[in-house]
Amino acid sequence: MFFERHGGGERAILLHLDSQDPAAREDPHEFQELARSAGADVVGFVNIGRYQPTAKFLIGSGKVEELRDLVKLDEAELVIVNHTLTPSQERNLERELECRVLDRTGLILDIFAQRARTHEGKLQVELAQLEHMSTRLVRGWTHLERQKGGIGLRGPGETQLETDRRLLRVRIRQIKQRLEKVRSQREQARRGRRRADIPLISLVGYTNAGKSTLFNTLTEANVYAANQLFATLDPTLRRLQLDDVGSVVLADTVGFIRHLPHKLVESFRATLEESSNADLLLHVIDAHEPERDEQVEQVLAVLEEIGARHIPMLEIYNKTDLLEGIGPRIQRNTDGRPVRVWISARDGMGLDLLRQAIAELLSEDLFSGILCLSQRFARLRAQLFSAGAVRKESHDEQGDSLLEIRLPRIELEKLLSREGLQSDEFLEQNTLQ
Repeated sequence: MFFERHGGGERAILLHLDSQDPAAREDPHEFQELARSAGADVVGFVNIGRYQPTAKFLIGSGKVEELRDLVKLDEAELVIVNHTLTPSQERNLERELECRVLDRTGLILDIFAQRARTHEGKLQVELAQLEHMSTRLVRGWTHLERQKGGIGLRGPGETQLETDRRLLRVRIRQIKQRLEKVRSQREQARRGRRRADIPLISLVGYTNAGKSTLFNTLTEANVYAANQLFATLDPTLRRLQLDDVGSVVLADTVGFIRHLPHKLVESFRATLEESSNADLLLHVIDAHEPERDEQVEQVLAVLEEIGARHIPMLEIYNKTDLLEGIGPRIQRNTDGRPVRVWISARDGMGLDLLRQAIAELLSEDLFSGILCLSQRFARLRAQLFSAGAVRKESHDEQGDSLLEIRLPRIELEKLLSREGLQSDEFLEQNTLQ
């Protein structure tokens, strides 16, 4: 790569700071899950209580000596810190511990690098890694002096460090240009869906809440789903048929996490725009998680950052199979509008209620009534049947068709427009009470 540092390795010691500051506090259990998701062989866990981190090492010098002895004793090759380190803190710790040091941001970036499958996902991860790396180029170089003079070599020259920084800037600019093309392609696809009036539903939620399992169950897709953090990285879109609504597009997106590195939010903005441009957000929540309220707050904070907080949202409390006495149900507000659905995506329990709640939220402008169609509207009758809008058909004494229909008003207006009919006038004359 662009700089020298201690060799790699998977034997890791985890260093967790039990901070007294609620804003900086991290979950030690989540930290261990992150390390395992990255493939680390955890050989030790160190929990240090400290209210005020130090500028040089983050922890006190005495704790650094204890950690160095532990690294040698366990033959660890890597120390992972559950905190964001400054470049100088990371460098100072590596010098003292004589092994690689990785902070929380670097750990999450590494997991993202392992999970990326599509070309776009790999570009986004590389961009975040390079921007993170650009502040950490100072290492133990032995050739940082400026180029020596001589025939053909005279001039100010540049240090190797300056060369590396320049190469990084060039690569970052290239990736941003490619991602801008991806963003324009996604916007073009969204415009196509808007023209076709196809609603977009986006799954959002904390990592490992069960979004991909729910996505696979609803759409019969085969997206990778596992009980690990950040199992899904690349967004996946599938069509889904809903009663009373018709065809919708369901998007499975990357999970969120507390203190999600800002560089990742910026790098994945093209992907996260699937959520910020959705017609409805399905906020999947792990109902069995003890800290689910804190996780909900973190998800809402990220949605605020990407400009998606204003979009209508339905809360999906998943994993009810792990709870006693909790069954599938829909919770409604005082207006009767669905606000929360309790399900188990793994067992498929409550999915019919979820479909019903989604349809209700997307079909608030729904036409439901009985149309009286004479023989001259035979083609319109056939189109209504083809659209799956007819619930029941009967005939009156004159032989006219009495169709009990139910479909989005915008779809009905399209059908009437194709027949050259004015929707308001036609419905007023042909709808029975």
